[in-house]
Amino acid sequence: MNNSTSAKHPKGLYVLFFTEMWERFGYYLMLGILYLYMTDEKSGLAFNEAFANDIYGTYIALVYLTPFLGGLLADRIFGYRSTIIAGGLLMAGGYLTLSLPGVIPFYTALLLVILGNGFFKPNISTLLGNLYNTPQNASLKDKGYNIFYMGINIGAFVCNFVAAYMRNNYGWGHAFAAAGAGMLLGLIIFIAGQRHIKEADVIQPTQAEDMPLGQIFGYIFVPALLAGALGYFLPRLVGVDNFLGSTTNDIFLFACLPIVIFYVSLYVKASASDKGAIGALLYIFFVVIIFWMIFHQNGNVLTEWAKSYTDRSVSSEMQATLKPFGFLEEIKMPENIKIPEAPDAAAIAQSMQEDLPYYFKNMPPQEWPAPGSSIYVISTELFQSLNPFFIIIFTPLVIAFFNFLQARGVILSTPAKIAWGLFITGLSTLVMVAAVFASQNGAVKVSAWWLVGTYAVITVGELFLSPMGLSLVSKLSPQRLTAVMMGGWFLATAIGNKLSGVVGHVGAESSNLALPFYINFAGAMVAAILLFLKVRSIAKVVKEKTGHY
Repeated sequence: MNNSTSAKHPKGLYVLFFTEMWERFGYYLMLGILYLYMTDEKSGLAFNEAFANDIYGTYIALVYLTPFLGGLLADRIFGYRSTIIAGGLLMAGGYLTLSLPGVIPFYTALLLVILGNGFFKPNISTLLGNLYNTPQNASLKDKGYNIFYMGINIGAFVCNFVAAYMRNNYGWGHAFAAAGAGMLLGLIIFIAGQRHIKEADVIQPTQAEDMPLGQIFGYIFVPALLAGALGYFLPRLVGVDNFLGSTTNDIFLFACLPIVIFYVSLYVKASASDKGAIGALLYIFFVVIIFWMIFHQNGNVLTEWAKSYTDRSVSSEMQATLKPFGFLEEIKMPENIKIPEAPDAAAIAQSMQEDLPYYFKNMPPQEWPAPGSSIYVISTELFQSLNPFFIIIFTPLVIAFFNFLQARGVILSTPAKIAWGLFITGLSTLVMVAAVFASQNGAVKVSAWWLVGTYAVITVGELFLSPMGLSLVSKLSPQRLTAVMMGGWFLATAIGNKLSGVVGHVGAESSNLALPFYINFAGAMVAAILLFLKVRSIAKVVKEKTGHY
C-alpha cells in the first residue's frame, strides 16, 4: 500500500474519517432523541419510563450484537466495502422510516437500523486497521484510531444541534429524516473514495481450525434463537414473569449465550500461535462490558436527569440568541392550572402532579409561569453533545499526555490505558451521586454543571479505553478473524448496552435516584481491578504479537 500523505497516514484514513463522521451524525442524532420521542406524551409514543428503558436497552444492545453477523459475512463472503455500503443503505432507510408516525414504522425502523449497523460498524473499523497493517504504517495505528475517533465525535457533536432545531421547529419526523440524510452523505463520500481503500479490502483464507460458515449458522444462530425462546418461556414455566427485570432482558441475554460460547470455542480450538492473543482479547471483552453499561446510560439515565432534574432555564438575553436556532424547548403551563400560594403551596402542588407539565413538578410554585403562558429552556438533547465536545477538546490533550510520558520513558501499554479508563469511568459516576444529594433526591432542580462534570470525567475514561480497545483488536486478531473479533468487541458493547437499559429500568422503579450510579461505581471498580491484575500478561502478548506495546 503506497497511498500515504506527507503526515505518513494513509489517504484512506480520511475517506473513512468523513464516512464515519456522517454515519455517526445520523446514528447519534437518532439516539439522542430516541428516549425523548418514546416518552413524549403529546407528539411521541407516550411509553412509560420503565418500558422506554427496556426498548432503549434492547435497541442499543441489538445494534451492537449484529456486527457479529456483519463481520462474519464480510470476512467470509462479501468483503468489507460491499458490506459497508449495504449497511449504510439499511440505516438510511431505517432513519427515514422512523420519520413516519406510529408504532409499526417505529419498530420497523429500529430493525432496519439494527441490521444496517451490523453490516457497517465492524467492517469500517476493520478496513481502518488493514490500512495500518504495513510496516511503514504499523507504528501509527493507535494515532490513526484516535484521528478516526475524532471524526466519530465531530458527527456526534453537531447532530444534536440539528436534532433540536428540526424537532423544535418542525417535529420529530423531520429530525429523524435529517439522520437519514447524514447517512446518505456518508455513503456518497465512501463510494467516491474507493481508490484509497480498495487495497485494504482483502478477504483472508480460512484455516483448518476455523468453523465453516454453515456450521456457524447451525451452531450459533439456531441455538441463539432457541436460547432466546427459552428466555421467554422458562420464567413462565417456573411461575414468574421474568428472571432479569423484563422479558426483553431474558430473551436477549439468553440469546447471547451461544454467541459467547462460540467465542470461547475460538480460544479452545485456536492454534498455539493464536491462543494467547485470542485469550487476551476475550478477557478485555469481558471487563469492558461494564464501561459500555455506564457509558450508554447517556441516552436514558442521563437524558432523564437532564430532562427532569436539571435546571435548563436561560436568561432573556440568551433566549433571544438561541431561539432562532431552535435550541430552546417550549414548555407551556395549562390555562386551567391555579398556582398555589404559601404556606401550603408544596402540598397543593403535589396534589396537582398529573396535570402539571413534567418540568414544573420539582419547581417551587412561585417560579411557575402564569397559566396559559410558556417558558423556554435548553433542549434536552443538546446535553448529548457534551461528550463529543469533550472528545474533540480532550483528544489532543490525551495524546500529548501519552507522548509526554513516552518522552520520559514511561510507556503505558494498551491494556494499561484501558484499565485506567475503567477506573476514571468509575469516578465519573460519583459526580452524579453528588448531584442526587444536591437535588435532595430529585425534589429540586440542580445546576447543569453536574452533568457537564460527569460527562467531562467519563470522556477522559473513554479516551483511555475505547479507541485503544479498537486498536487492540486490530493488533491481536489473527488476520483471517479480524472482523469476527471486532464483532466480539461489539458483542461486549451489546451486552453492556443491554445492561444500561437494565440499570435504567431499575432506576426508574426505585425511589432512590442515586441507585443506578451506585451500581455503576461498583461495577467500574471491580472491572478496573480485574484488568489491572492482568495488564502485564496481556501487554506481554501484545509485545510478542506486534513487537511493541
